[in-house]
Amino acid sequence: MKRLLSLLLLFAVFYCQEAHAQSAKIDWDEWGVPHIMANNEKDLFFAQGWAEMQAHANLVLQLYGAARGKAAAYWGDKYEQSDMLVHSMNFSHIAHLQSKTQNQELRQIISSFIAGMNAYAKAHPEAIDSDKKIVLPITPNDVNLQCLFVFVLRFTGGKEFGIIPDWQDMGSNAYAIGAKRSASHNAMLVANPHLPWGGEFTFFESELTLNGNAVYGADLVGFPGVAIGFNQHLGWTHTDNTLDNADSFELTLKDGGYLMDGQKHEFTTRNDTVWVKQADGKILAKPVKFYNSAFGNVMKMGKSKALALKVAGTDSPNALLEWWKMATSRNFNEFESALKMQQLPFWNVLYADDAHNIFYLFNGLVPKRPHGPYEYWDTIIDGDSSKKIWSSYLKYDELPKLKNPASGWLQNANDPPWTVTLPRELNQKDYPDYIAPDRMELRPQRAANMILADSSITFEHLIDYKLSTHVELADRVLGDLLGGIDRTSSPILQEAKQVLSKWDRNAENDSKGMVLFYAWAMAFHPFNDYNYRVMWNHDQPNTTPMGLRDVKCCEGLLEHAALQVKSVYGDLAVPWGTFSRLNRNGIDLPANGTESALGVFRVANPQVLGKTANVVSGDSWVTIVEFGKRVKAKVLLGYGNSSQANSPHNGDQLKLFSEKKLRDAWFYPEQLKGHIAYTEIKQGQTFISSK
Repeated sequence: MKRLLSLLLLFAVFYCQEAHAQSAKIDWDEWGVPHIMANNEKDLFFAQGWAEMQAHANLVLQLYGAARGKAAAYWGDKYEQSDMLVHSMNFSHIAHLQSKTQNQELRQIISSFIAGMNAYAKAHPEAIDSDKKIVLPITPNDVNLQCLFVFVLRFTGGKEFGIIPDWQDMGSNAYAIGAKRSASHNAMLVANPHLPWGGEFTFFESELTLNGNAVYGADLVGFPGVAIGFNQHLGWTHTDNTLDNADSFELTLKDGGYLMDGQKHEFTTRNDTVWVKQADGKILAKPVKFYNSAFGNVMKMGKSKALALKVAGTDSPNALLEWWKMATSRNFNEFESALKMQQLPFWNVLYADDAHNIFYLFNGLVPKRPHGPYEYWDTIIDGDSSKKIWSSYLKYDELPKLKNPASGWLQNANDPPWTVTLPRELNQKDYPDYIAPDRMELRPQRAANMILADSSITFEHLIDYKLSTHVELADRVLGDLLGGIDRTSSPILQEAKQVLSKWDRNAENDSKGMVLFYAWAMAFHPFNDYNYRVMWNHDQPNTTPMGLRDVKCCEGLLEHAALQVKSVYGDLAVPWGTFSRLNRNGIDLPANGTESALGVFRVANPQVLGKTANVVSGDSWVTIVEFGKRVKAKVLLGYGNSSQANSPHNGDQLKLFSEKKLRDAWFYPEQLKGHIAYTEIKQGQTFISSK
């Protein structure tokens, strides 16, 4: 009997240890994607923090250092401007207030996420560069600061700050296909954010399974949870919208104050210090005085005028919780309940589910303005009247949205909400003038035209559409451009005509003529509506603009472009992939796709460096999902799921990008089986690796 009791006691101890050890598990797949399983949120987000540090430790610490406004103190004066901006917005104070007002569940999520990050740093100090260790330990406040840095500086106020040189390169594509248009009668979703390939715009892909319920997706590095993704019932994605929720006001100065409503008002002031590391290692203090007005923070102070900024997003402490509620929703009603939190300051939402619903929302914090069209608020505004100061946002029910349109499909490629489907089903006149303009650039036109031409869309069709490099601009202008070139034209123009006549009008790796057309298009300025014979108009949103207003001028631009290409390559028919390259972590491959301005759905923005150009932004985390009895999904994170210099996953998906292939998303355990590189099991405050 005593022996039996001993055996039972040993079994109980073993069982408890095993249960504790299995409170969280990370299966790392062959592409460096962590599939995390846990039975409570605390362990789930601890594991995600651990995993994110394993993939991006040095990047995480660099980002958090910048979000603190201490990057110049840590790493030198090249970060001084960034730090000055963080201090001018008083983010440290705002983040502290947010931490006090956040929902308790979100506070626990952030705390667990940060604990996992610190645990990884403690267990693997060798993975962290010596100059990044100064940021440790990370605190929960760092997540709130990172949210403010990204949401406010990079999105809601991005254009106003003017600190992102490639603002036009930040965009997205998205499709939601309903049963009416789907060959399988299942709803389908295409998620395709376009962001710069690095820094705070880096995506981290993961699968989070809580008590058997899985969410697969990606989020920006430094954030817990999933921002774009799917579960077994539904999926969603975001695109940058035309939302203007930051305003610059020009103030008239008088006697140390500013004029408003004809009266002088005093600025409120705040003294602060920005610390800057010098070349000799010493830290120099730079005292700064910041000014605030009724119109917002003063960003520039002149002799007679000042520029103040009012921006949305600093008063939404639970944005990350809204994402998590969206991710764990099981149906449309639950998903919409999460959206009604209205904590996310920016981004359209496109949605699809296993009940055949598709949905679009012009999401974000839309200021409730007193008057005026979008164009008025999209410029610098005279800060003469207090009536121009907004203090609240449109409610959820006041935002443009569309569920299950008659067309059976939705798209958004950063165009305003009015062209989310065609024929139009949202009427701009039903909403305030300041919500959004009415326009449709060539890329969303290309998106719509591919769907309009297909009455029975398959999963495979969506893959083809997503990877399409067809140049819509060429279809609109090439006839006019080549039509005037004859035997009397210069030899280089005649040669250019021969090359462009044979060109496949694609930006494939081997497309011959694309380099020449790209060189011409950059001089032509495709976004300038005046350059076209027929300008864009409301009644023909997906077929205008077209033709060339000044053919002779455009022929001159082509001649100049041809001479340039000839001088560099000695051949006008040089393949596009010779010029446009995928170059990262020692990998160098030909690229496909190009700039959004040319009307290409596969966006891969090149940064010219001599004779070649490296893709620096564009297609980021690509996802195509079909919601049948079982979820079917393909994905790609072009630059790979790690930024660590010695990681095999830093750039390992570039080959797929170059070959125009996607990966299977191993969503179900049986799909993942056979593709696990290794497993980590949580034991106490660390993880133990198991092959």
